[in-house]
Amino acid sequence: MSVVTGRRRVLIAGAALGMALSPARAVAQQARRIPRVALVVDFAAGAGAGPDPADPEVRAFVHGLRDLGLVDGRNVVVDRISLDGVVDRAPAVMNEVVKQGVDVIVTVGGPPVWAAHRATATIPIVAIVDDILDMGVIDSAARPGRNLTGIGEVDPRLHAKRVQMLKEAAPAVSRIAVLANREGPNDRGGEWRRQLGAGGRAIGAEVFWLAVDAPAEIEGAFAAIRKGRANAIYVTATYVNALHSKRIAEFALEHRLPSFGFPEDGMLLGYWADENAAFRRAATLVKKILDGAKPGDLPFEQPTRFELVINVRTAKALGLAIPRQMLLRADQLIE
Repeated sequence: MSVVTGRRRVLIAGAALGMALSPARAVAQQARRIPRVALVVDFAAGAGAGPDPADPEVRAFVHGLRDLGLVDGRNVVVDRISLDGVVDRAPAVMNEVVKQGVDVIVTVGGPPVWAAHRATATIPIVAIVDDILDMGVIDSAARPGRNLTGIGEVDPRLHAKRVQMLKEAAPAVSRIAVLANREGPNDRGGEWRRQLGAGGRAIGAEVFWLAVDAPAEIEGAFAAIRKGRANAIYVTATYVNALHSKRIAEFALEHRLPSFGFPEDGMLLGYWADENAAFRRAATLVKKILDGAKPGDLPFEQPTRFELVINVRTAKALGLAIPRQMLLRADQLIE
């Protein structure tokens, strides 16, 4: 937290004494200064507060800092800011964060990372986001350059792997509807889209894309899925998809469509990086930056732990017999 310097102290002593004391006061102010970190994520009201936040990702970050000797309120201040499920708020939120003069911004997902990138070229940004190379905000994964580093999937071939898993769980899959963001400035290159399409072709399945950037577009996507005769759904981890995953899962189950995405909310399976581990790694990057490292010199990290989760209950409702070998590989079975 920055020391307030707007108040003027009235000195009884003369100018010479004031000049003699001012360097000491400046040193004292610097010594008392506590760095501020803006954590801009998405959590329910009240779930991000306190030393042990209810939100698991905020908790992982705060505990990660604590384990590194940075205790919120003691020698660091963590401003915990929720987007409240409205990703359109990201540009305004990031502009306000920059005005506050924080020392590091930590944020999650393509649109917020892009908004932070647009808001500042100087404040270090730690991003938790996949397919970072397509966004055009770093020079390379090994040496990001500029003011950004982070953690996330760098290898776009993971999308092809996920499509193959969907086929393994549901062999009849031949036409996959992909719910994703529209292509935009934070999707330059589109390598992940090419890899996903190639993964579909490798299993003999056609892939078609449906843009869902707002909740109001979900019903239109459902209509397009029915009209396009999709027999499976691939749900990308966007803000809108994540917040409405139960609604999408219910639609998929009602129409007997195997779905990849969020199995904890009823979809058939998911294969994602361990988010809690990513937030703890983000804390480590923040510590390095506060210790003097330049974000552009810190490699953008690939997650080391991925979790395969299968919703066995959904598989039974769809009449699918998940192969035994796949069940044995799973980190979690939802029954």
